[in-house]
Amino acid sequence: MFDIPKSMRAVVYRGLNDLRVETLPVPRIKDDELLVKVGVCGVCPTDIKKIQFGTVTPPRVFGHETAGTVVRVGKRARGFKEGDRVALHHHVPCLHCHHCRHRAFAQCAQYKRTGITAGFKPAGGGYAEYVRVMNFVLPGVVKIPARNSFEEGAMLEPVNTVLKAVRRLSLLRGDTVHVAGQGPIGLMFTRLLQLEGMRVIATDLIPSRLKIARKFGARWVADGRNQRLGNTILTWAKERLDATVVAVPSDAVVRENLVWLRGGGKLLLFAHTRRGLATELELASVCVDEKDIIGSYSSDVTLQDEVARLVFSRKLDVRPLLTHRFPLEKTAHAVKLAANPSADALKVLVYQGGT
Repeated sequence: MFDIPKSMRAVVYRGLNDLRVETLPVPRIKDDELLVKVGVCGVCPTDIKKIQFGTVTPPRVFGHETAGTVVRVGKRARGFKEGDRVALHHHVPCLHCHHCRHRAFAQCAQYKRTGITAGFKPAGGGYAEYVRVMNFVLPGVVKIPARNSFEEGAMLEPVNTVLKAVRRLSLLRGDTVHVAGQGPIGLMFTRLLQLEGMRVIATDLIPSRLKIARKFGARWVADGRNQRLGNTILTWAKERLDATVVAVPSDAVVRENLVWLRGGGKLLLFAHTRRGLATELELASVCVDEKDIIGSYSSDVTLQDEVARLVFSRKLDVRPLLTHRFPLEKTAHAVKLAANPSADALKVLVYQGGT
């Protein structure tokens, strides 16, 4: 059905801030795997960190927020056919190890293996024309309905990470939550929290993002530079916050919001992903006031069906978040913009064409 070439274009990470468009062989699949022609791949801060700080060894082909078309199905791969439009999921846990039994899926040894590659050591591979999808991540592959785009499919993975974090907060309807940072991730937090019945306060430094936050369900919005921000937030919260989501890598925001939480409140870290950094905290707030500091990282494959329903029904409409599209050969430009966004930039995509 599909005429598959022997070689393809791919953007190869060759070292610190060094991305090169190269020609690679189209990956060969095993009998229990899929070959997918990439349609769209989102630019994720996780990959930006690897590129800009050199936290992994080259060469690699990054890109893991991927959607495309199945063009070859291994004879032992079940449930898929050539022509299926799919969203991919590059990490899937084993579901039976010690970590999985505690629902700490991102700590599972199998989860830490990347199951999608365009060549070299598996690293997602979405910045290429074709990817090989290994058997152990097939449970995370989702078929895209005819009415929905590859772009929406590519957003399932980041939405999943946010829904996982929302569930880790274990909030009650009517709770007041501050979402600090209204980039693509913060806006998804705002919408999902609003859908679950929370009263959301959204803050950011960019006025246009605060306008979108209102459309995504924020009850109140404020500029994060406001000198009276704390008083304003506590007035809206009618005493103290029930929770804060820190969707920006700011230690000052962490310290401020720990003070603004009520006893028993929860502070969720979502953007502090660089190792080796430290900050001072008033630990009696955690011990005596019983405030929880929670981390959440990566996705939860058990939420994948729910995430698909939210995105494909457009109950969480991700389309307003998609602002910039670059062809594969301009991937380095896409990464640069996503790392240093302009006022009008939210989610940046690397685009192969098609719908």
